Amino acid sequence: MHQWDIVRVRIDPKDRDHHPAVVLSCEEDCQDAHFRRINVLYGTKRVPAVSAEPWQVILNGADGLDFQTLVDCGIFYLVDKDRCSPSIGSVGVERRRAIGRKINEILRLPR
Repeated sequence: MHQWDIVRVRIDPKDRDHHPAVVLSCEEDCQDAHFRRINVLYGTKRVPAVSAEPWQVILNGADGLDFQTLVDCGIFYLVDKDRCSPSIGSVGVERRRAIGRKINEILRLPR
C-alpha cells in the first residue's frame, strides 16, 4: 500500500459494499507494519446528474476506477490497513494537486 493508492474499504458498517478510498498517510506509515491504521479520503459513486460539491474532487478511469467517484476532501478517516483491499488504482498527479488544494481550502490551512 502506498500514499495516493486507491483502495476499497467499508467505513460505515451499514454500507452493503466497500467504497473507493484515497490513501493519504505518508509512505513511511503505509509501509511500516507497526502502523496498523492509515488516513483515507472516502469516495462514493457519482450519479451522472449530480455535480461535485465544493468539498469534493472527481476521480475516474484515469485513476483506475470503473466509474466516476466523488471524493470528500473535508473528512479524513482512520482505517485499519487489514480492512482495505489491495490497490485498485492510483490518483494521478493533477488530481493529487486538486485534492491538496481542496483540503487547504476546506480546512483553511495556510499556503
